[in-house]
Amino acid sequence: MEKRQQSFVNRLKAADRQAAAEFVDKYYERIYLLFRRLGHGRGVSEDLTQETFLQVWQHIAQLRDSVALESWLYHIAANVSRRHWRWHKSHKTASTEGLDFVRSIEKDSSSTAELEDIARLKESLLNLSPKLKEAVVLHYMQHLTIVQAARAVGIRENTFKSRLNRALRRLRSQLKAWK
Repeated sequence: MEKRQQSFVNRLKAADRQAAAEFVDKYYERIYLLFRRLGHGRGVSEDLTQETFLQVWQHIAQLRDSVALESWLYHIAANVSRRHWRWHKSHKTASTEGLDFVRSIEKDSSSTAELEDIARLKESLLNLSPKLKEAVVLHYMQHLTIVQAARAVGIRENTFKSRLNRALRRLRSQLKAWK
């Protein structure tokens, strides 16, 4: 597996169009959903996804460890998102549309109380600081392991675990305050 991954990364570094197409096919939707889950609108998420892949192509030669390709991609995407929020600080409006993990629960929920709880969860996620929201999204919505998510954010594992724990405590306290 590792040799195949190394071969794939070598093809990317050699600007192999087929490898690039495979890479985009495999990761485009995941990165787009990451941006949606971080609160970006549809159009902005599409732009940021394209920006992420552009950054990958421009810096693919800097990738040292072929096994870390996915974490490296998420790291670039997280940086693109942070840059966007910094640049558009005064116009910061987050969208709950990208919180699709909640939509599947909504379809299964029949009671008004459950739907209200889901709406509160969405709002609570949006109220988290960008770093805490990023931790929840990467681990619970993008399904990255702690190691992968920590690499994606560019921090140590224990720091990521602390950040995730802090996010969960804040979510719990916000949800308790509403009950």
